[in-house]
Amino acid sequence: MKIVSVVGARPQFVKLAPIHKAAVGAGIDHVIVHTGQHYDPMLSDVFFEDLGIGTPHVHLGVGSGSHGVQTGAMLAALDGVFDEHQPDWVLVYGDTNSTVAAALSAVKMHIPVAHLEAGLRSFNRRMPEEHNRVMTDHAADLLLAPTQVAVDHLAAEGLAERTVLVGDVMTDVLFEVRDQVGSAPSVLLEELGLSRGGYYLATIHRAENTDDPARLADIAVALAELDRPVVLLAHPRVVAKAAAHGIQLSQGSLIAHAPLAYPDLISAALSSAGVVTDSGGLQKEAFLLRVPCTTVRTETEWVETVELGWNVLANNAAEITAAVSRPAPAQTDAAPYGDGHAAERVVQVLSARQR
Repeated sequence: MKIVSVVGARPQFVKLAPIHKAAVGAGIDHVIVHTGQHYDPMLSDVFFEDLGIGTPHVHLGVGSGSHGVQTGAMLAALDGVFDEHQPDWVLVYGDTNSTVAAALSAVKMHIPVAHLEAGLRSFNRRMPEEHNRVMTDHAADLLLAPTQVAVDHLAAEGLAERTVLVGDVMTDVLFEVRDQVGSAPSVLLEELGLSRGGYYLATIHRAENTDDPARLADIAVALAELDRPVVLLAHPRVVAKAAAHGIQLSQGSLIAHAPLAYPDLISAALSSAGVVTDSGGLQKEAFLLRVPCTTVRTETEWVETVELGWNVLANNAAEITAAVSRPAPAQTDAAPYGDGHAAERVVQVLSARQR
């Protein structure tokens, strides 16, 4: 059997790692296509190395651009890739432009499509990611859901027959990396003169938080006024946006820092007093690490993190301050995201349903 995985952004590289390991272990021909949606080496090439994935078989080098330009370029390139490799399955990940482009290209060529992390919903139609995930779910032949909540969403949309609950592959790799880094201190401690538990870790990148200069400035000021240093792992796009509008990403308690390789990110989160983010992946990773999280959004796809008290939604400066300084959440043994063996189930399901 041959599977072609299409990825293009940091969260997808993390999800790809356990899938690749499980596919190789099962003797499956696994072809990796990197669209180049994230073109910064720290956000792409280094992740492949650190996660043990190896060099992608195909790199499209699409780079940045508007949603239409980027998605169109991927569509044009992927037709040829799929025609060359003739896979039994095209496996798409998450909710990026790479996801929907690969799904559209494959279904037009009558190649079966499986969507990993299917069924997530924010119910916020202003989010590009929401459109991507909904269109992909309705186009795909097989929906690999990470949680029961996701399964329920798909059933409500009439997609129950295509849906399989496999668990969350990010849990697989998170547990593995967590065990690798162990109790070693984060590289940020020595580099920035910080102490364990003496800082917050932040990532802000979503369009709704960065495209409006006033919104980005308010978030920066809110972080700058927190009671501990805040290390902002700033995506190149955010740095460019801030520079264009004269917004200081290093002010007060706020310290701008380049993105970290994935193992260093997990170590930094473990050493922190809490995480402030608008990232879907980091919300869940913080929960799995049992690190309090504040999410700068009005909604989250990972509702279990909120229901269990480890994540709080905050949409303005006052809410961010209150959420970050809240008491520690109650400990829990709940495991809504699986047992760390989701990738093995994915490969088993794809093999069983091979046409």
